[in-house]
Amino acid sequence: MNPAQLREFCLSFNAAVEEFPFPSAPGLSTFKVLGKIFAISALEESPLKVALKAEPEIALRQREEHPGVIVPGYHLNKRHWNTVTVGELPARQVRELVEDSYDLVVAGLPRAQRLRLDRD
Repeated sequence: MNPAQLREFCLSFNAAVEEFPFPSAPGLSTFKVLGKIFAISALEESPLKVALKAEPEIALRQREEHPGVIVPGYHLNKRHWNTVTVGELPARQVRELVEDSYDLVVAGLPRAQRLRLDRD
């Protein structure tokens, strides 16, 4: 998966947007759903990495199964975030991790917002 494919996939989710909220890191893309971040990536950097949210137990298991490829989230809550080196995993698996992150963030939204997403 290359940077354009990662961006396209992140933006394919319902109500997903890309923002650049960090003035000190202007190339850092954040992908959000209704204002909540589900993916962070410096798309121009090599190797391509993406930070994704995960359930704490799953995050630990992913790190154990893929040492050096999936690591605790850089500058993020390491209990809930992993940083994934994209090119080291099959594209299908990266898509699953991104989708899981999106779903986890949506599940944490207030009910009214989740219902609004379902109608869009």
